[in-house]
Amino acid sequence: MNRQLVARITGILLLLEAVAMMGCGLFARLDVVADDEQAMIALFQSAGITGAVAALMIFAGGLKFAVKQIPRRDAVVIVGIGWLLSSTFGGLPYLLCPPGLDWAGAFFESASGFTTTGSSVMSDIEVWPRGLLLWRSVTQWLGGIGILVLFVAVLSYLGLGSKSLFQNESSFRGGESGMARIHETSLALLRIYLSLTAVCAAGLRAMGMSWFNSVCHTMTAVSTGGFSTHNKSVGFYSHWANGWLIELWLTIFMALCSLNFLLFVVILRKNWRRLRDEEDGKWLMAILGSAILVIAAGRAWGGEAKFLQALRDASFVVVSIASTTGFGTADYELWPAWSKGLLAILMLIGGCSGSTAGGFKVGRLLVFLKSARHEIVRAFRPNLVFRLVVNGNSINEEARGRTMFFLIMYFMICVVSMVAVGLLEAGTDISLETCGSAVLAAISNIGPGFGTVGPTENFGHFREATQVFLAWLMILGRLELFALLVLFFPSAWKRY
Repeated sequence: MNRQLVARITGILLLLEAVAMMGCGLFARLDVVADDEQAMIALFQSAGITGAVAALMIFAGGLKFAVKQIPRRDAVVIVGIGWLLSSTFGGLPYLLCPPGLDWAGAFFESASGFTTTGSSVMSDIEVWPRGLLLWRSVTQWLGGIGILVLFVAVLSYLGLGSKSLFQNESSFRGGESGMARIHETSLALLRIYLSLTAVCAAGLRAMGMSWFNSVCHTMTAVSTGGFSTHNKSVGFYSHWANGWLIELWLTIFMALCSLNFLLFVVILRKNWRRLRDEEDGKWLMAILGSAILVIAAGRAWGGEAKFLQALRDASFVVVSIASTTGFGTADYELWPAWSKGLLAILMLIGGCSGSTAGGFKVGRLLVFLKSARHEIVRAFRPNLVFRLVVNGNSINEEARGRTMFFLIMYFMICVVSMVAVGLLEAGTDISLETCGSAVLAAISNIGPGFGTVGPTENFGHFREATQVFLAWLMILGRLELFALLVLFFPSAWKRY
């Protein structure tokens, strides 16, 4: 591994993070609505510390910026270390600003932000200064686009090395990345992301939200992150006369951002054939629509709510959970057990590959279902030759094997992690349901779970070790396992 190259690039990444902190600190300084002096000081101090470390790393890596190529192994290590360091230094404002979090809580909150998970250890969000709440939303917005994709889009000097970094940033890994230069595609993605952000914020402002709340909720909606500036999340606006319209607007953007972002590039380039071949998005919309109707009809049939109210609640909650955003309006903990089971399945599946959503992705589910069908038919017709096609692309045996291996590893990690959380919380009154759903919420980057980590609760009652472990699971899920697990294999660190 080229340690100088890794140090230089991760140092520049931290420098960008320090700039973002400075921007939030400047907002705290200029904010006329609230006295954010403590937030300003905390953010400026955090930016100074992060910037100083970044400068040391850049200096240690050498000041020569011409990079002809980043080897694949270095790119994977850069991605893993980049996310760990971003989460670590991103927790400094929570440590330094009153009311303050302990080190484990600060790392948890920061990791939850950058991974767009949306879980929180804050028991009372509204007591925090607005500057810190803005930083909280900014971390999710940056995490949504993928810090390293943004990094590649802005710093074009990476040249051919951009391709390795781009492909190992799980948010935008897809077959279409080869349709143009990686730099050009990443810039197109950035423009789309900015456009969605601007339209969503303008719509929320027009519906009566303040600019501050509009921007914060927009950043966490388009990133499918779910952080809110209110303890009741989006439920704070449900009693407004146009509360249903705010929920509908956010539902639309959560659904859009759970689709493959490269589809927007395809549409802009008028590649209608590729759009017709899209299966991920069609399946996701079908899953969402079916789940909404089943839950709404079931609750209305059971007399829990009138159909229109049940449909409103189910629409927002299902899209919020399936897109792994985690915004809350209705308390689904009060819903029937079967509906919570359906929501748990949606948590696991998540959105489409190449979206800001988490989960193991609809595309992998398609590969699994089609492979299962082929194997069942092959048992009776062994000489039949199958061609596995997903999104118009042929899936060879190697790709299918990787998908199956990922799914097996994903579920194994979930099971082992549930046991680990149970052991870490031994002696407490935390239930098995809570431990299990906390793991699913973390590794699938959802936010809320069930039990005492439900939509009206938080993760602050977990022990420090558990919070750190869950934060690690968030990063693991965000990077789709391999870019973080590789750091624990010595062969990745050997020189070559």
